[in-house]
Amino acid sequence: MVAPQHNIPAAPWRYSQVVPMGDTEFSQWVTLLEARTGINLPANRKSFLLTSLSVRMREQGFADYQAYLDYLLRGAAGRVEWETLVDRLTVHETRFYRDEHALSVIRDVFLPTCRAEDGRPVQLHYWSVGCASGEEAYTLAMLTDDYFQNTQQDYQLGITANDISTDALAIARKAVYPVNRMTNMPIHWRARYCTPTEAARYQINENIRKRICFTRINLLQLEGSPLGLMDLIYCQNVLIYFKRHTRLVILDNLVKQLNFGGMLILGAGEIFDWHHPELENLSCKGSLVFRRKSEGKGKIV
Repeated sequence: MVAPQHNIPAAPWRYSQVVPMGDTEFSQWVTLLEARTGINLPANRKSFLLTSLSVRMREQGFADYQAYLDYLLRGAAGRVEWETLVDRLTVHETRFYRDEHALSVIRDVFLPTCRAEDGRPVQLHYWSVGCASGEEAYTLAMLTDDYFQNTQQDYQLGITANDISTDALAIARKAVYPVNRMTNMPIHWRARYCTPTEAARYQINENIRKRICFTRINLLQLEGSPLGLMDLIYCQNVLIYFKRHTRLVILDNLVKQLNFGGMLILGAGEIFDWHHPELENLSCKGSLVFRRKSEGKGKIV
């Protein structure tokens, strides 16, 4: 949806022609972003906001921030435009096999505890929180398949992978990636799980893709979510974008989605001095790892 034509300047539009953003305007944008997504934008990231806004405003023909903000706040067209803008304002930097420490916890600590009963396949449900363009979720699926192939066990795996960006999720569902995203991926994984499609690009094979459901979820709206209980919740480099009180709310909701005996893995530095009465903290290098221990209710601190 293109903005009304009266907003389009006669002269060629340049970033330098946008009036500087004052503190009041900046506060308005920060408040809107936090209210709708929970993301906290500190003052030292003002230049990032201006750059992202200026590019999108140019595409839509707006010459000042207030007019664009007003457009976002009214009607269906504003809601559609907001979805596009959120994609510009959220970071999707990721790659396959990104965090060796966290992945080794899954391979060496979590998966060895998952055993079939009465000869039935092991049943597993994962949640990749803030999955961006999908590399993380596919890595979890490959890691799990590799483990069970090596141990010669049957298993069934379902992964829910969420992000707030519809554009990032579209890339994830297509599952075609440039080879430079696979730098950290074990060589035999690429041969086993990926198919070359064109110059320096690969598609993830169907046997991995079919295990993952990519869906748009706002982490501020997890209450009452129909996700179901998870055996593993993997949340890396997500909480750092929220204020502490918002992190605590999100973490409380993540715990509610965790099966008894299930594991929650956070990135190092995601939260400090946090305890939950339903979790035990596992000592694992380079990651924050928790296991849900038993039934019981409590509040996080």
